[in-house]
Amino acid sequence: MRAATELGLRTVAIYAEKDRFSMHRCKADEACRVGEGKGLVGAYLDIESIVAVAKEHGVDLIHPGYGFLSENARFARRGSSSWGQRPNCSNSWATKWRRAL
Repeated sequence: MRAATELGLRTVAIYAEKDRFSMHRCKADEACRVGEGKGLVGAYLDIESIVAVAKEHGVDLIHPGYGFLSENARFARRGSSSWGQRPNCSNSWATKWRRAL
């Protein structure tokens, strides 16, 4: 968020109902609630809702978070290549973790 602000870019934050008072929501130029009724984790994994917000607000880039969608190949396939890592990288991480478990 800070880097985007320093670069003069507008920001759109997403948040779950339980995070309505979170700092990232307050620092963003706009904030949209996602995953209504899905709980805290479910909201941040609601790919359809997140992509809908991105399209509605003309978002160019998405920071996928730390752990929620950052290693999710399905999410990576929904966006442009600039939204995060390539889907094949996400698939590699998923395979690695399945083998580790």
